Amino acid sequence: MTAHHPSPPTAPAPAPAPPPAPTRAQAFAYWLKLGCVSFGGPAGQIALMHEDLVERRRWISERRFLHALNFCMVLPGPEAQQLATYIGWLMHGRWGGLVAGGLFVLPSLLLLVALSWVYMAWGSLPAVAGVFYGIKPAVTALVLHAAWRIGSRTLKNAWLWSIAALAFVAIFALQLPFPLIVLAAALAGTVGGRLAPQHFRAGGGGHGAAQGHGGPALIDDDTPTPAHARFSWARLRQVALAFGLLWAAALGALALAGGWHGLLAQMGWFFTKAALLTFGGAYAVLPYVYQGAVDHFHWLSAPQMIDGLALGEITPGPLIMVVAFVGFVGGWGQPLFGADSAALSGSLTAAVVTFFTFLPSFAFILLGGPFIETTHGRLGFTAPLTAITAAVVGVILNLALFFAWHVLWPAGWGGGVEWPAAVIGIVAALALWRGKQSVLRVVLGAGLAGLAWRLMMG
Repeated sequence: MTAHHPSPPTAPAPAPAPPPAPTRAQAFAYWLKLGCVSFGGPAGQIALMHEDLVERRRWISERRFLHALNFCMVLPGPEAQQLATYIGWLMHGRWGGLVAGGLFVLPSLLLLVALSWVYMAWGSLPAVAGVFYGIKPAVTALVLHAAWRIGSRTLKNAWLWSIAALAFVAIFALQLPFPLIVLAAALAGTVGGRLAPQHFRAGGGGHGAAQGHGGPALIDDDTPTPAHARFSWARLRQVALAFGLLWAAALGALALAGGWHGLLAQMGWFFTKAALLTFGGAYAVLPYVYQGAVDHFHWLSAPQMIDGLALGEITPGPLIMVVAFVGFVGGWGQPLFGADSAALSGSLTAAVVTFFTFLPSFAFILLGGPFIETTHGRLGFTAPLTAITAAVVGVILNLALFFAWHVLWPAGWGGGVEWPAAVIGIVAALALWRGKQSVLRVVLGAGLAGLAWRLMMG
């Protein structure tokens, strides 16, 4: 008989190790790449970051990623850019936050300045005009789709439907300013949250980030908060003072250079206010930007505003970057350095507008991040923010109707319907709703359709 010897015990497999910490150069390269490829709006941008940072590179765990995202979603401003700022800050301190958030915006700014120059210099050429003829109805469909998307996630009961309807009436019929509507919605949410809290609970966020964990992350669930991200009142005061002085110095310099009522100072002040009102995404603040830039300051026309939104849709980065187009057109129309300086003036005003629009986003993250890192529980929407989001649905619907009127009846009610534009808009809407096509594909397809129509008509 053969003796059976017991097999030697198998050594346990070593536990997977977290990835090595990226150097500053590696982080810089990643954030630059992200800024160049971040198409698809906030949902696409956040999904891209989740795939890269959580699943592939494992720089941050799923729970910490969603924790940061929930904080960014209750802030005014573009949540995807703020999320990049937050993760960059968590990994490499203030340098990392400024680099991550800045590079999320910089490629879009440079591209928009170039496209805005082409638009202003050659926008009247038949080929260029044909492309924009097709893009405009697609943009109208995109705004309608945004209203439906936000509404389907937010309007869960009659209370919130009523707030959305009242917001629509307030801006459409009464022409009340957007900040007043936001304030009224916040007040309604505060009262409603006490009287009927079950109707003002927010739905889940997260933009559908995929679940899954491929091993320990560099910043894992139980990784201690790094020293630079720990909360202290002294650091809070230091950062608040730095941002306050930076904002005041920049606005003061513009006022000294051109006067308080000059173009640059007025843009700086106006877009500071706009940056603080971007609850619900870029579509929510566009009515306010329209009211100020088109109706009050006359920096650009209504058709130009629609064209600018189209350019914002086909460039990477946050959609709120459309404000750079607004700034460029305003500077082009009011040259700061003589009649031949339109392009230079436009580039300068675009940069000024971008600076004042995104400065609060950096301040919110660097001020609030250390406090948020004191707890890793999920942050939910408060009742006032839920009500504001409901009001945003009504405001966006008004914006869609405004765009539709300018696109489909360009000569007014007596001029008849622009049927080719209507057909392009219907096809774009079907592509978004039924075909689930990407925004970039829909906008580019509509532009080609408009170009083909104009070429056929000679």
